[in-house]
Amino acid sequence: MSMKKLLIPFLLLLTLIISACGNEESATKDSGSTKKESKTITYQAETGPIEVPADPQRVVMLSGYTGNVLDLGVNVVGVDTWSKNNPTFKEKLKDVQEVSEDDLEKIIELEPDLIIALSTVKNLDKLNEIAPTVTYTWGKVDYLTQHVEIGKLLNKEKEAQAWVDDFKHRAEEIGEDIRTKIGKNSTVSVIEAYGKDLYVYGNNWARGTEILYQTMKLNMPEKVKEDALKAGYYTLSAEVLPKYAGDYVILSKYSDANTSFQETDTYKNIPAVQNGHVIEMQGEGASFTDPITLEKQLAFFKKAFLGN
Repeated sequence: MSMKKLLIPFLLLLTLIISACGNEESATKDSGSTKKESKTITYQAETGPIEVPADPQRVVMLSGYTGNVLDLGVNVVGVDTWSKNNPTFKEKLKDVQEVSEDDLEKIIELEPDLIIALSTVKNLDKLNEIAPTVTYTWGKVDYLTQHVEIGKLLNKEKEAQAWVDDFKHRAEEIGEDIRTKIGKNSTVSVIEAYGKDLYVYGNNWARGTEILYQTMKLNMPEKVKEDALKAGYYTLSAEVLPKYAGDYVILSKYSDANTSFQETDTYKNIPAVQNGHVIEMQGEGASFTDPITLEKQLAFFKKAFLGN
């Protein structure tokens, strides 16, 4: 057999080996790339440890924590009705799809890599099949701790903690100035007109209550403590409103609320009304406790109480 004939199978074998090595290297690179894209962290959720994306890119919100995620710079692709209709988020959410826990097909189409919901959410098992779903119980932790928790979930705990520390410091200073101006024994009520109903709030039901009571340490009227502090809120009639009105009243008003109670003598004879100590606040958007909303409320309270 000639040398030429011997070389042909050898060269063919060498070509196959080189090709196989190249394919293996390519597969390794592809595998590494996929591994990088799908990197996860373990988050200790209320329901137990759950694997979530280390760098989530498409988050669906079925809760009141939309502003927390937006504040941390994470992309949101789907939100609940309340978030979508919140005027504070209007610009940020203008191109974001409105969804609910019943819109499973819509959520699938959005291709989320993470879903954040309230613990009362329906279809949790089905949502978990679409993407890792983390739920929170409203009010289980205080409003600032909640932001840090969401920071942990999104792998942005340092950023969340930095904002919390700064906000708390600023709110405490403003609170001290307000107490000095209005009197350390003065009381403040947070009352809301929504539809045909009136509500008074405790210290952890949004509408600025966390800032005013928890961080600024302003005083709550005794009657409000009795009926609203534990439950978070209490439904009122216009007739009993004077019993719950503090020296100052924050009146959260929805644009379509029935405000005829303000024309009654019962309301007009409330000392806070007669003294010009009623501070009216837009109801739409006030039911959130995220950094975007809280910054807006802090500036509002500072101007309302201190004039700057």
